[in-house]
Amino acid sequence: MASPASADVTESRLFTKAFVALAVADLAYFTSAGMLILLTPLFARGPLGADPIGVGIAIGAFSVTALALRPLSGRESDRRGRRPLLVVGAALAAAAILAHAVTTDLAVLVVLRLVLGVAEAIFFVAGFAMLADLAPRGREGEALSFNSLALYLGVAFGPSLGELLLDVGGFPMAWIGAAGLALVAAFLSLGLPETGRQSDLHAGPVAFIHRAVAWPAAGLFTGVAGMAGFLAFVAIYGEEDLAMSGSGPVLLVFGLIVVGCRIAFAKLPDRVPPFRLASAALALIAVGMAVTGLVTTVPGLFGGAALMAVGVAFVTPAFFAAIMSRVHPSERGAASGTVSICLDLAFGGGPVVLSLIVDAASIPTAFLLGALIPAVGAVFTAFVALRRRVNANA
Repeated sequence: MASPASADVTESRLFTKAFVALAVADLAYFTSAGMLILLTPLFARGPLGADPIGVGIAIGAFSVTALALRPLSGRESDRRGRRPLLVVGAALAAAAILAHAVTTDLAVLVVLRLVLGVAEAIFFVAGFAMLADLAPRGREGEALSFNSLALYLGVAFGPSLGELLLDVGGFPMAWIGAAGLALVAAFLSLGLPETGRQSDLHAGPVAFIHRAVAWPAAGLFTGVAGMAGFLAFVAIYGEEDLAMSGSGPVLLVFGLIVVGCRIAFAKLPDRVPPFRLASAALALIAVGMAVTGLVTTVPGLFGGAALMAVGVAFVTPAFFAAIMSRVHPSERGAASGTVSICLDLAFGGGPVVLSLIVDAASIPTAFLLGALIPAVGAVFTAFVALRRRVNANA
């Protein structure tokens, strides 16, 4: 029997004390992570004197452990519950960030980045699973729409906060600030309810991919890979190809549309069939990328970015609702591990694929051909939606 703690703790209300506390903990953690986006390359290049290759190794080391440990983290969150892993992940991040203050060697920085990858794998997967636990049945998409704002805001404002602390007190103050935010996340996680713990879940081999959610996660991969590839080259494209003074306004419009749609239409992913919405969202991402590749003007860039932003606003909540409806509560951690693996691969793979096209042709060509990635996902997801509809009517 599963322990009482593993019972479904969701209520009919979405904005419960636990839901808000998880969102604030996520905001603190991802703001800390956002600060590191700015601070880590500056620290490696400046005080540690690393060359570009060294900077790349230090930053990339994070992804090695994050990607490798996500399946284990998901399995452990199903066995031990989400709360312990959230606390451990945030506390481990705080300790690793604070250790930056006494780091004087690039090799030590690489080790700390590996540790931060472990922390992120633990915290992110457990938080993703707890979000599904806390969401009322049938409102999983709405829950993700609101919760994801914490990640977007953290990554958006974290670099600015890091730059401010760096100007005021140098790297020591910046590390202390980032570590402090991670500790806040750990403290808030202590007050969260225990969810997901399954005392009868026997230890065994850890499956790298949860088969029940592999195809939906692959569909999500195509959308995120397209977005990541676009964002990797939009600044260069705007400034070098279109002679814009800066691409900040394009990114601002993109971000405001994503946030605005997720707030204004938060309930939509739970009110329409999730695979249909996901297919439409992927199609919008593909069309947006194609527009930026075909209409090589400033208005074309803004228009394409706006279309993409609408698709991005709905693609993750739609797939989240579809994925969590396919798994038992005792397997949400494992499912979250599979999803986060696809997200990691998408954020890394999308820019790499587009960079190869840019090297061989041009950025507009890369946008146009890169649109095929979410387009394929849209067609496949539409097929899944149609098959499910036919089966339901049979």
